[in-house]
Amino acid sequence: MNLEKVVFGFFVLLAATLNFGFFIGDLGDPRVHNVYELFAAVVVNLIAVVLKFGDRTQIGAVQLATSLVASLQLIAAAVVWTAVTSTSTLTAESTSSVVSLSGGALLANLVSVTLLVSETVSYQRR
Repeated sequence: MNLEKVVFGFFVLLAATLNFGFFIGDLGDPRVHNVYELFAAVVVNLIAVVLKFGDRTQIGAVQLATSLVASLQLIAAAVVWTAVTSTSTLTAESTSSVVSLSGGALLANLVSVTLLVSETVSYQRR
């Protein structure tokens, strides 16, 4: 068993599930989207990015790209959330912007999980 792959797989799956937990719920209702869950999703996605540096394979490069996309979108969602709440309370429109950015990150996370599973299934023992 390759411990590096286990740790990376753990963080990729954790990033996807945290992002899904934040994303799910009424698009315009800020009460069902927890800011701490968004923060956790950002942190875990950034950890997944760092763990993928140094992988010289083609699939590793694509996984790094998907992790970068997810992190960028989640950071943008956090910036929008912070900017809106620094001047007023969250409205349905601003909440939908944050959740939509999180949805884009979720799509990138799902691509990353799919790549991880396909890489694992195609792995051949030597």
